[in-house]
Amino acid sequence: MNKEDLLQAQIVKWFRNEYQMHGKGLIFSTPNGGTRNIVEAKKLKATGTMAGVADLTILLPNAKTIFVELKTDIGKQSEVQKIFETKVKNLNFEYYLIRSLEQFKELINDTSRGNKV
Repeated sequence: MNKEDLLQAQIVKWFRNEYQMHGKGLIFSTPNGGTRNIVEAKKLKATGTMAGVADLTILLPNAKTIFVELKTDIGKQSEVQKIFETKVKNLNFEYYLIRSLEQFKELINDTSRGNKV
């Protein structure tokens, strides 16, 4: 696993233990990377796969949805990721670029307390 994969695994584990297990939210990923053959790639595109989709989607009580893109300390968003971020924000959803487990914990704990981040 690369550093972003490890960060994602840590975040998912923490959220599932602290929130999802207690019925306080859901977290899931949209697998959007990797190598695929041409037939599979065409099928995925036809059935809704979209380039640039955030790494994680978090659903919290009161119809709150958060999109999270994960990057290492030096990682940068691709142009299609920036376009997805703009579209999400234009629809009044929250989108965050997260670089550490601690940053994610702070975001979720603040959001769950009703604080604006």
